[in-house]
Amino acid sequence: MTDLPPADHRPFRLSMLVYDRRYRSLTIQAVVFIAVMLVAAWLIDNTVRNLAAMGKTFSFSYLWNRAGYDIPFSVIPYTSDSTHLRAAGVGLLNTLLVSALGCVLATIVGVLVGILRLSNNWLIGRLMTVYVEIFRNIPLLLWILVILAVFTEVMPTPRDYRGDNPAATMILFDAVAPTNRYTAVPRLAMERDPGVVMLGDVAISKALLAFVAALVLAWLGWRALRRWAAARQDRTGVRPTTWWISVLLFVVPLVVLIRLFGIHLVPPELRGFNFAGGMNLDNGFVVLLLALTLYTGAFIAEIVRAGILSVSRGQSEAAAALGMRARPTMGLVILPQALRVIIPPLISQFLNLTKNSSLAIAVGFPDLRATLGGTTLNQTGREMESMILMMGVYLAISLIISAVMNVYNARIRLKER
Repeated sequence: MTDLPPADHRPFRLSMLVYDRRYRSLTIQAVVFIAVMLVAAWLIDNTVRNLAAMGKTFSFSYLWNRAGYDIPFSVIPYTSDSTHLRAAGVGLLNTLLVSALGCVLATIVGVLVGILRLSNNWLIGRLMTVYVEIFRNIPLLLWILVILAVFTEVMPTPRDYRGDNPAATMILFDAVAPTNRYTAVPRLAMERDPGVVMLGDVAISKALLAFVAALVLAWLGWRALRRWAAARQDRTGVRPTTWWISVLLFVVPLVVLIRLFGIHLVPPELRGFNFAGGMNLDNGFVVLLLALTLYTGAFIAEIVRAGILSVSRGQSEAAAALGMRARPTMGLVILPQALRVIIPPLISQFLNLTKNSSLAIAVGFPDLRATLGGTTLNQTGREMESMILMMGVYLAISLIISAVMNVYNARIRLKER
């Protein structure tokens, strides 16, 4: 039988903070923390002194002053008489809009290209490889400028859509008209508007709140349905068919609300020399969205391809042995397992796309960088405050995206016993 050495119960001495490994790591962390705090205090004090030497103070009160400039693309109501804070809010919403749409579209493009690049068809596989290599190896700013040049120089003018034999025709079932000035698309219209709810200075549509409430209730019902199906499977060994109930939970409330409010699409129509009736999207927004989608989609395609290749070949062979075709095998067997490899690097691509949206300044799209970090900064001379706010906003957006995707990643990863 081996005797264990006696426990060390020596009294504590200051020298143990350096020579005893039980305390050394704590000592190093404390020293580093104090050093970082001292450097931060020096930077803040130096900044305040330099601002005072230039006759400036550190204050965010300028956000409540009149902005005095127009913003051509705005999700919420805005005029030149609005405050700088509202102008920054407009820029933030524009950034969130193009980032959210870009993440969704880039994911769709990336998944499709990543799967097609593994196709047995030689031509399709090579075409997807060419797309990925071209977009990955050319800077995003150049793609933005190239697509902007295409829209400016190649796209027809609105008047080219006139006449019995127009020089240009609308696309996507005659619903979209790209021009060199804007892109005309259908807009949503409501015959029976229920009004708005005022939250301070912000007006929120009651119809929007109704749709959000319907989706939340449908999601809660879907979660309850899944729990019931799992409990039924535990009792009987057979999982009941619930997919049609899930579809009804989401579709029926939305159809009812659409009929209730009379929501419909109004297509754009050429009236005189311009399109009216629909919505004329600023080409800066369209160019930026296309560039972000195609550029980030190339990186996501490589992530998807690597994730699929990480799944054992025996999985697809087992699915084929059970009689499954290629499409359900990919959707039901391969991709669910590949997601555990795909999600972590996909988070980084979403963060990169969000930060790359600040290149909107190249096409004149009024995002957060153009409003708070551009016109507002130049008008007020509050460089430090504007930069701190802008960096804080981008940091908060990135942390939120990371948190949401990390939660999803934790839910789909393998549970170890």
